[in-house]
Amino acid sequence: MTWLIWRQHRTEVCVLGLLVGVFGIALLVLGTQAHDLFPGGAARCAGQAGGTDACAASFRRLDEEYGYVENLLAAFYLVPVVIGAFLGAPLLARELEDGTWQLAWTQAVPRMLWLAAKLAALAGVTVALTGMFTAVLTWFRQPFDAWEGRFQYDAFDLEGLVPVAYALFAFGVATAAGAILRRSLPAFGVALGAFLAARMSVALLARPAYATPLTSMQPVPVGGSPDQAGHLPSFADWTIDHGYADATGRRLSGTEYAELEAAADRAGTNLNQFLHARGIQQFGVYHPADRFWTFQLIEAALFVAVAAVLIGVVVWRVRRRMV
Repeated sequence: MTWLIWRQHRTEVCVLGLLVGVFGIALLVLGTQAHDLFPGGAARCAGQAGGTDACAASFRRLDEEYGYVENLLAAFYLVPVVIGAFLGAPLLARELEDGTWQLAWTQAVPRMLWLAAKLAALAGVTVALTGMFTAVLTWFRQPFDAWEGRFQYDAFDLEGLVPVAYALFAFGVATAAGAILRRSLPAFGVALGAFLAARMSVALLARPAYATPLTSMQPVPVGGSPDQAGHLPSFADWTIDHGYADATGRRLSGTEYAELEAAADRAGTNLNQFLHARGIQQFGVYHPADRFWTFQLIEAALFVAVAAVLIGVVVWRVRRRMV
């Protein structure tokens, strides 16, 4: 079985392995240069420690010299999906397209054992390739994470556990679609579309609700620019909402805040002093940075559970002799 599976899927495995390898080498080269900007390690410049002149200079150079790479990496959250879909789509669809299912399912190996071996082998390759991709990318992003935190979308979706879960989700969708559509390319497209729809829904609707967000509130500081009266969470926290509230805690609308700005301008008074005198407070609604791994576990479990259900559908169809 091992040799047969290798012969059938070696092209996909080799192509994906080559792409991940090239990608990894490029990031190792660029990442080494980016890490060298922080002689004591990027972690030493995280949080309040990043306020030193040396850290500020390192972060400035990081943005100037490697910021473009970070921007490009924002699109690479699709890489795990491509890996999973590229391996899952032909798992059954190719057998049905080429008619080789008749040979494969009439051999001495029972078809359920045949299916289990293919699922285990290709899912294992999916996890291995995605794990290597994620490990290199996480290491590369360490200086950026020290600056921006890990709850940003371009960090959360590329680090930790969720990339592997995304890959398994795509693998499950592609395999199930291949069993139903009996064509590899349409199955790949279905997997990509399903992931984009699921990911957008989860990121915008479900992820903020994994836990109850915290709310901080304090009076607007006297003096300084309006920006100094911004949200309270730190750079590493995930800010859900921020703004201003009156003395009773009622949140001000954009129109109400604009009216206060206009009133302060007419009075010729510093805006923050004007707000402070009227008991205006600043608030921030956020998830603290230490929830990163909790959120990773929840989201990974969600996508893996859906993948397991889809694989169950595949097993059911094969058991019922889908041809």
